[in-house]
Amino acid sequence: MKISEIKNQIEQILDSNKAKDIVSIDLKKKSYIADYMIIASGTSSRHLQSLAENLVSELKKIGVNDCRIEGRESNDWKLVDAMDIIIHLFHPEKRDFYDLEKMWSEPIPKEKALI
Repeated sequence: MKISEIKNQIEQILDSNKAKDIVSIDLKKKSYIADYMIIASGTSSRHLQSLAENLVSELKKIGVNDCRIEGRESNDWKLVDAMDIIIHLFHPEKRDFYDLEKMWSEPIPKEKALI
């Protein structure tokens, strides 16, 4: 399965689990850490945990096996590392505070794309 197809699957999984404001950012020309970053909001700490766990479970079903959840102890934020795709799940207030969309949507000069 192509990485763009996996990204589309992730977006569908998040949407079907009622994640809010799903945004995908293409990182291919900005960073070596991943090809895509997906950011979404949840409505509560339980919703965030459920989104992360359901996402990992559904990704395993399509053959993406080495996913990890970071931030299990956090009530405000979860990160799912799906190898070439990083998924950030936030409470809306934390999402506004970190504003990753703005940070990663701006063009980055190639010589600075070392992260």
